[in-house]
Amino acid sequence: MSGKEGELWPAIGIDLGTTYTCVGAWMPQQDRVEIITNDLGNRTTPSWVAFNGIQRLIGEAATNQAGINPTNTIFDAKRLIGRSFGDEMVQKDMKLWPFKVIPTADANDFKRIVIEVTYKDELKHFAPEEISSMLLAKMKEIAESYLGFKVKNAVVTVPAYFNDAQRQATKDAGVIAGLNVMRIINEPTAAAIAYGLERQSTSSDVAKNVMVFDLGGGTFDVSLVAIKNGVFEVKAVSGDTHLGGRDFDNRMLSHFVAEFQRKHNKDISANPRALGRLRSACEKAKRLLSSTTETAIEIDCLFEGIDFSCNITRARFEKMNMDLFQDCMEPVQKCLRDAKMEKCDVHDVVLVGGYT
Repeated sequence: MSGKEGELWPAIGIDLGTTYTCVGAWMPQQDRVEIITNDLGNRTTPSWVAFNGIQRLIGEAATNQAGINPTNTIFDAKRLIGRSFGDEMVQKDMKLWPFKVIPTADANDFKRIVIEVTYKDELKHFAPEEISSMLLAKMKEIAESYLGFKVKNAVVTVPAYFNDAQRQATKDAGVIAGLNVMRIINEPTAAAIAYGLERQSTSSDVAKNVMVFDLGGGTFDVSLVAIKNGVFEVKAVSGDTHLGGRDFDNRMLSHFVAEFQRKHNKDISANPRALGRLRSACEKAKRLLSSTTETAIEIDCLFEGIDFSCNITRARFEKMNMDLFQDCMEPVQKCLRDAKMEKCDVHDVVLVGGYT
């Protein structure tokens, strides 16, 4: 791609996720895309940004100090980007976030969202796209460190069901990060292209119908893509921009908040530190339930010196989230209907997203 003054700028690809973000680049020598590891050797970086009296922290550094600095540790920015303060989903999520989300009116009296934090002993306000830009800038830095040259151009993925405001806000985040966002591409389409790159059979004269099922941390997409002669045609898309693994976490979190109140007659929902510690324990328990039928949550001095211990079974977890599992099935059916296909017409299913 041509940059300023005739320079050539290779483009990087960034998957800006609700819970994790990663960056990749095309490596001509290997004839493939390389997902670039961060400074800790991880291919994905937590989509968390934290502020303290000294510095700004991103990724693992932010998650590691969340327990002692919950009100200044930001996550789920993707669930705020491009939305208004009055949005029903924003109001619902705010009840479980330890950080403070407040409205600010623009010139048209549109209730924009800002996140209030204390940074270097001063009260600061950041828009969701500014938080996202910090994550994008981190991906830019990771790519430049690995590639050995400056990066300008980028392609950024978004959920297929993101509206125009959410897409524009994501693009604005890229600009703030110092990137030239060449294209905003739908996440399931990107997954289908990756599937095609790994299989040279995409040059076949016979169309191959591929369903991409993408349940991420905060969003859910289903796409049906027909691949023929190396051409990718999106036949149908469906999904929910507010359905993801975080919702399953929140169900468990709400369950244990109620359980703590039942056992000890104390409400911890307004205590950011207690909520943050309980949320972290819920996420770990959820992962364990993928490989075991029962696990326990044990937290010392969760609230007012009270220890908390409680078991949860896989069956209980599935029961409390059954409606969410069913919500995942409807977009699949809608996608098939819109594409005028039956299940037997789908040749392959590509499962992507951290919570699939």
